[in-house]
Amino acid sequence: MAGRYGRPRSVLRMRTVAGQVFLLQVAIVVLLVAAALTALVLESRADSKREARNRSVAVAQTFANAPGMEKALASPDPTAVLQPRAEAARKGSGVDFVVVLNRQGIRYTHPLTNRIGKKFVGNLQPALAGHVSTETINGTIGPLVQAVVPVFGRDGKVVGMVSAGITIERVSGVVTGQLPLLFGSAGGILLVTTGGTALVSRRLRRQTHGLGPTEMTRMYEHHDAVLHAVREGVLIVGGEGRLLLANDEARRLLGLSADVEGRSVTELGLDPVATALLVSGRAATDEVHPIGDRLLAVNQRPTDQDGGPPGSVATLRDTTDLRALTGRADVARGRLKLLYDAGAEIGTTLDVVRTCEELADFAATRLADFVTVDLAEAVLRGEEPTATGAGGTMRRMAFSGPREDTGLYPLGSVIRFLPITPMGAGLRRGEAVLQADLGALSDWQQQNPVRARQLLECGIHSMIAVPLRARGVVLGVAMFWRSQQPAPFEDEDLSLAEELVARAAVSIDNARRYTREHTMAVTLQRSLLPRGLPEQNAIDAAYRYLPAQAGLGGLGGVGGDWFDIIPLPGARVALVVGDVVGHGLHAAATMGRLRTAVHNFSTLDLPPDELLWHLDELVAGIDQEEALDGADAGVTGATCLYAIYDPVSGRCTMARAGHLQPVIVHQDGSAAFADVAGGPPLGLGGLPFETTEVQLPENSRLVLYTDGLVEDRHRDIDEGLGLLRRTLADLADRTPEETCEAVLRVLVPERARDDIALLVGRTRRLDAADVAEWEVPSDPSAVSRIRVDVTGKLAEWDLTEASFTTELILSELVTNAIRYATGPIGVRLVRDRALICEVSDRSSTSPHLRQAATTDEGGRGLFLVSQFADRWGTRYTRDGKVIWTEQTLLAPRD
Repeated sequence: MAGRYGRPRSVLRMRTVAGQVFLLQVAIVVLLVAAALTALVLESRADSKREARNRSVAVAQTFANAPGMEKALASPDPTAVLQPRAEAARKGSGVDFVVVLNRQGIRYTHPLTNRIGKKFVGNLQPALAGHVSTETINGTIGPLVQAVVPVFGRDGKVVGMVSAGITIERVSGVVTGQLPLLFGSAGGILLVTTGGTALVSRRLRRQTHGLGPTEMTRMYEHHDAVLHAVREGVLIVGGEGRLLLANDEARRLLGLSADVEGRSVTELGLDPVATALLVSGRAATDEVHPIGDRLLAVNQRPTDQDGGPPGSVATLRDTTDLRALTGRADVARGRLKLLYDAGAEIGTTLDVVRTCEELADFAATRLADFVTVDLAEAVLRGEEPTATGAGGTMRRMAFSGPREDTGLYPLGSVIRFLPITPMGAGLRRGEAVLQADLGALSDWQQQNPVRARQLLECGIHSMIAVPLRARGVVLGVAMFWRSQQPAPFEDEDLSLAEELVARAAVSIDNARRYTREHTMAVTLQRSLLPRGLPEQNAIDAAYRYLPAQAGLGGLGGVGGDWFDIIPLPGARVALVVGDVVGHGLHAAATMGRLRTAVHNFSTLDLPPDELLWHLDELVAGIDQEEALDGADAGVTGATCLYAIYDPVSGRCTMARAGHLQPVIVHQDGSAAFADVAGGPPLGLGGLPFETTEVQLPENSRLVLYTDGLVEDRHRDIDEGLGLLRRTLADLADRTPEETCEAVLRVLVPERARDDIALLVGRTRRLDAADVAEWEVPSDPSAVSRIRVDVTGKLAEWDLTEASFTTELILSELVTNAIRYATGPIGVRLVRDRALICEVSDRSSTSPHLRQAATTDEGGRGLFLVSQFADRWGTRYTRDGKVIWTEQTLLAPRD
């Protein structure tokens, strides 16, 4: 462009704006670099003196404080003792001299031996006064810095002095060696900065097209002439709402005076709607506004895009001739509003039937008099319909209109559209059908002639049928009917109905897919949760599980809450409640993994705190695996409460990992939260879990639950916990089943937003007559006595048929305990659903089952125990271990 004005583009001639800016920036950079170099050189000189002073002081102080200094000064020949040391210190520290003086300033040491014994040149008064002094002098070896340090005796008096000195040249040599690097860096900075300035100048040259100041002025004049010559109004409004520029055409169209620039837009006397548009600065495209007797089309764009100044630019075009089209524009605006309202009122839930009803209700008041919606049977089941789904059977799911006796198929009717009718043929092709005049009877009545006559008799005269299509698949059909509106449907109504149905079809398809995923998730979750209560006599239990309502919680309302009742050896039982944060298939699958892990860990008969520790390690490992796989969702946030109840002793041991505390309800009606030590949620690691032990009398209630029971958006969690405690206190005399029902009725809202797991257990105690205990001395002869006692107890229990097996088992276990264990040995028999034999000792070593060889004299005892007992294992206690066995009774006690 610069060529147009006879100017070359070369930046070197500095005629362009970019060239002048480049020259100015380079000059500034050179000055800044020169100033920086000067400052660095001056600073290096000051640093040299400072380094010389510091080094001389350090060397002198070190030498003066060296061990044996006072003794050397008091010796008959100080020079003989100190001269070698001083020279070694001088060479080792890099100073030029280290001189030892007496109080009169006579040298004992010096690098030049001919100066030993001579008077020291320098100020010694500060050192004699006990202070360190430094001074810069011009010595025989050049400018140097010397330090004088006093040498103190044991009595604290100055007994001598040490002076160390170094020439400034020696110290500044290091700095001088860095000057080439310094100047090279400065040159590099200058080069890089100049290059960056050149790039900026090149961009400026592109933006100014290589123009000089004169050319830019001339171009501005040309632009100003063109601006006022065009036949379209131009307005530039600043960010404060003031008019910055108005060309001649804008003044003419709006009737503005010549001095209008600089005034506020609100003072121009324009139409309020047009004024609001100009002040808002929003983008507008061909918006028509009546201003005076003209109809102006306004286009407006903001100027603050891409870092521009705040404000807007508006162009005005006279469209008065289009006034006749205003009515049609209003109609189009109304149709757009109708579609906008449809987006807000249709598809508000992920429910297929509800979405169909919303479509029918909306269209019946806005477009037609009667609306029906039919869906393929596969859609209702959440299945994927075929592309030719319109040819299959459909069911009427929604009907809306002022009356019901119209001849239309009622709700729930099964309809199969005949392919010979226009509706059936159109649906098979996936195309909409318009029947403007139903009275013409153009084959549409062949679907059902009787109903066709009823439709005409009730005044229905026009119809539109639009397939519900989503992702190329026909889900159903929506049909629009007119009776009270005299005007028949037109092509514009058909396009509007197609757009309306297309939006609704997407919502219906989303709801269908949601239904499928919900069914899958619920099926998975139900398969992972307990399907019944195990047989045990420790507690009388009842449970409830409620998933979150669809559309409120997560995917299908399916979450990660779980519970479990696990029978343990020794007639004990474990109660478990856990919660995995989140909803959907991932949460349900994770819940299943954790529940399985708890089952597996419980078979090891671990204490609650150890079991939670193992579970925590498992969750951390799962998180690491999912992180390696790039999964977004982890398990961190899962909680668990694990409790073990022993019906023999009535003790309940509990531990929790981030879970809410259980509630204990006593027979007297009091209810309180168990003070179980808290631990971190599973997967966080780092903190130990603690076990809490409580004594539960018979018929106490132990209530375990998840946070969904007490948390709600309408109340605080503390309020929910208080309400739960009061409710349980009022239900102290109820059965566990009745307690579950009452608690859910009081605390759970109609549409729960989170999963709820509730487990209520009423404790039982084994009759003392069903438990027998003996303490066995550590003597092999005691084995026969314990066999006799056990046989007698079994006869008392009417279990004589189990005597032989029990004697064999106890003989082996007690013999092993006497032979290998330490401390007192205990034997306990428990008559429950099975006959339980327990042998306890103080040893923590567990026996192992092995296959004895034919030549071995031992090693077959545990093998026989495993053959005669239905189950056997080892449980560790605080004092040692318990080896237990279970034998099934022919008539188990209930």
